Amino acid sequence: MNGDVLRKALLACLPEQAILTDPAGCLPYGYDNSRCQAQPDAVVFPTSHEQIVRLVHFCRDQRIPLTCRGYGTGTTGATVPIRGGIVLSTERFNRILEIHPEDRYAVVEPGVTNQQLQEAAGQAGFFWPPDPTSAAFCSIGGNLAYNSAGPRAVKYGTPRENTLGLIAVTGSGETLKTGVYTTKGVVGYDLTRLLIGSEGTLGIITQATLKLTPTAQHIHTLRAIYRNVHAAARAVSAIMAQSVIPCALEFIDGQAIRIIQDYSDIRFPEGSGAMLMIEVDGPLAGLR
Repeated sequence: MNGDVLRKALLACLPEQAILTDPAGCLPYGYDNSRCQAQPDAVVFPTSHEQIVRLVHFCRDQRIPLTCRGYGTGTTGATVPIRGGIVLSTERFNRILEIHPEDRYAVVEPGVTNQQLQEAAGQAGFFWPPDPTSAAFCSIGGNLAYNSAGPRAVKYGTPRENTLGLIAVTGSGETLKTGVYTTKGVVGYDLTRLLIGSEGTLGIITQATLKLTPTAQHIHTLRAIYRNVHAAARAVSAIMAQSVIPCALEFIDGQAIRIIQDYSDIRFPEGSGAMLMIEVDGPLAGLR
C-alpha cells in the first residue's frame, strides 16, 4: 500500500492532521535512543482511545504492522518499526485528566511526560515515585511500557508498585480495563502488573491511574568513597539492613570514577575504587 493510498485509508480512523506519510517527516519516528533505525510507512498521532481502537482494527484487517512509541527515549529498540508499517505516536495524547490528593491518585493519558506529572502532583504536595533519568522528556506511557523506575526504586519500587489501574487496547482492538482505585485490590488476575513492562506487546495503554506519594519534607544527599567494589557492596548490605533505608542508592565503580576525573574538575581521594551516591528523605529529625 503506497503512501497516498495508505493516507486515504487512514482517514477513516483519524483526522487528516493526525496522519503523516511523507518519508522525510516519518524518518525521526523510526528510531529511539538505542540508535537503531527503520523507516515507517506512516506516523499517526491519535488523541483519544476511540481513535486507537479504530486504528488497531484497521491494521489488523489490513495486516499492517503497528508500533507504538512515546518520545523515543527508550534504549532497547522496542519502538523501532523493523517491519515498516505504521508508527503510533502518543505525543498528542497528553492530558492530565485528574489529580486527587485526598485519595492519592492521578489519572493521565500516555503522552504526558514524567516531569509534567511531577509538577502537577507537586502543586498538591505529592509525587509519582518512578523517576528515570529521562524524566524531563519521557512519557508516562513509555515508563509503564518499559517499567522504567529510576534511582528511587530502591525505596518506592517500580511503576508496577505505583500504578493502580490501566485502560488499554489489545491487538484485536478490544478495550481492557484493569485494576482498582485502592491500594489493596485482591480480586481476579493482576493484569495491571502484566501489562506494565510488556513494551506494547500485550496492548496499547491509553489511560493510567497512578498512585501518588506525599512529598518528603526534606531530602539529603551524601557521597561515600570506598577503596574497592567489595567494600562498597558490604556497605550497601549494611545500609539496606537498617530500619530506615535511602530513597536512592547509586553505585559507581573505579573505572567510572577515573572517567569523571578525566573529563571534569571533580576530584576524588587517592585510591578511590568505588563510590555510593546516597539520598535519604523524610522529616528533618529522622535524617540527622
